Amino acid sequence: MKIKSKSKKVNKAWLHDHMNDTYVKLAQKEGYRARAAYKLKEIDEELKLLKPGQLVVDLGATPGAWSQYVRRKFAPKELGGGGAAAGELHGTILALDVLEFEPIEGVTFIRGDFREDSVVAELARELHGRQVDVVLSDMAPNLSGIASADAARISHLVELAVEFAQSHMSADGALVCKVFHGSGYSQLAKLFKERFRVVKPIKPKASRDKSSETFLVGIGLKNPNLPADKLP
Repeated sequence: MKIKSKSKKVNKAWLHDHMNDTYVKLAQKEGYRARAAYKLKEIDEELKLLKPGQLVVDLGATPGAWSQYVRRKFAPKELGGGGAAAGELHGTILALDVLEFEPIEGVTFIRGDFREDSVVAELARELHGRQVDVVLSDMAPNLSGIASADAARISHLVELAVEFAQSHMSADGALVCKVFHGSGYSQLAKLFKERFRVVKPIKPKASRDKSSETFLVGIGLKNPNLPADKLP
């Protein structure tokens, strides 16, 4: 019974913090599905990654806040520029997740597990031979609480995102990838430095203070013509 009581207290505390969170309130006001939109917004405003006309792939897209942000960036200026959530779209957005995704106008969604070759192949077909300008990855595994196992799961998803970027991204493209400080982080930072000309670790203000979440941004492939399996 004590365990249940403690669990209820934790849930109540989380719910209280969540409902009083500045970014949760802002997301509700501005029509975003999650506060995560403001993490991408901060990264984009600092590095100027997203521009109308681009092809963007959003991995781990559900519930869709990042795709919403990109979709608004791609709205022509005469329609409100950075604010229109519907209407004309100047750019291409492909979203993928293993979970269900409520449709967003102009966003092509593929439901599947990015760890499966067949799903990655389906995503590649949707590119129709075009190179991707920006790959966004907010993917995170279900955590077990066992540090070594969780670190391995996280690293695997990041490595898959890097491999996808190496294979399908333009030479001057960018990859934004969620990672976590702790076991395995230094190896992932090293991987980014091996693959990208510019690497920026960013902890957005919208990330919760208690979270070990951060983001690695890689800009410009060092070896754009080499397949991923030929690289170190």
